[in-house]
Amino acid sequence: MGSAFFEELKSRGLVHQVTDEAALEKQLNEESVKLYIGFDPTADSLHIGHLLPILMLRRFQQNGHVPIALVGGGTGMIGDPSFKDQERQLNTLNTVKDWAQSIKDQLSRFIDFDDETNPAILANNYDWLGEMKLIDFLRDVGKNFTINYMMSKESVKRRIESGISYTEFAYQLLQAYDFLNLYDSEGCLLQLGGSDQWGNITSGIELLRREREVQGFGLTMPLITKADGTKFGKTEGNAVWLDPEKTTPYEFYQFWINTDDRDAVKFLKYFTFLSLDEIAAIEKDFVASPESRVAQKALAKEVTTLVHGEAAYQQAVHISEALFSGEIKGLSAAEIQQGFKGVPSYQVQSDDDLQLVELLVTAGIEASKRQAREDIQNGAIYVNGERRQDLTAALTAEDKLDNRYTVIRRGKKKYFLLEF
Repeated sequence: MGSAFFEELKSRGLVHQVTDEAALEKQLNEESVKLYIGFDPTADSLHIGHLLPILMLRRFQQNGHVPIALVGGGTGMIGDPSFKDQERQLNTLNTVKDWAQSIKDQLSRFIDFDDETNPAILANNYDWLGEMKLIDFLRDVGKNFTINYMMSKESVKRRIESGISYTEFAYQLLQAYDFLNLYDSEGCLLQLGGSDQWGNITSGIELLRREREVQGFGLTMPLITKADGTKFGKTEGNAVWLDPEKTTPYEFYQFWINTDDRDAVKFLKYFTFLSLDEIAAIEKDFVASPESRVAQKALAKEVTTLVHGEAAYQQAVHISEALFSGEIKGLSAAEIQQGFKGVPSYQVQSDDDLQLVELLVTAGIEASKRQAREDIQNGAIYVNGERRQDLTAALTAEDKLDNRYTVIRRGKKKYFLLEF
């Protein structure tokens, strides 16, 4: 536990708000501290918005502290109102249980639950919230909070105008009770969260003070903003998931490689375990020649490898290079599936005519044979990256990559996939 750890978190820009900073820093320097972050299961996978908190748990563990990953099996059934514009859909117990399990599996890729000296702890707040009786909750938790105190929270204030149910209003008390419970069962003294969690975290510290006369701590990370003003974590309007079935490693890699120049170095500090010296060296090269995209390449490499492993990273680079150079022939069927996910595709039937002109029309790539002939003659049609200008050409066995796919390109950017 060196005193450098907390300083490094600040240098990386990872500390937004903290309660009693001096006391927390002293505690972190002197002993192994147990800390927790809650992850509510609102889908069957975590997404890129969860990555910063997950990596924070890992940073603390690497520095000798004990991270507790709290899956919100109970709170996930209620819904956190923090900075949400409307009420959430309520999910069934079984759905939330399934989601909680897949979240645990994902978390275990980043934090070590079997470490010999300071293994991470996994908890699920359904274990205590699911058993709790309403009378006990009102007597033991509710009596500690005035309505004025609860109403003063930014997350509640923002919703009072548009309406907030009693269910979501009570959410901060459930989260406060989690902190108390984790203190009682594990000796947990620190709660981390995104900056939108400040109100919920301070409610927990208040409950610890009143019920146990103990000083708890809270630390929030900054809300991640992008230089261009768009929301972090979305690409073409879709969430970027940590599950490779939902967001392929290639799409994941592309998300990071396309980071705005103004954000690249900041994200290296947030999302990688490169030392600050290494990041400074990358920044120096990057500032000297931004067109080299050295910061984005380092970022995409580190984060893709961290989340999906070295092999998936190499594959993503291979797909990217093939698409950039047009050398599609070297791709395997699995790589084509990733690289062309979402591209219009056509299942070639056994009785389809494989003459190129015919096939372009049948597959809906061209509107008419006349248009197809024109495009072929003008050199606008590519088969697996190679230009085809012969009007009588047909697709042969050699054109079927891995015997499964043929990639047709029309013009510069329009891709189509033929599946056999």
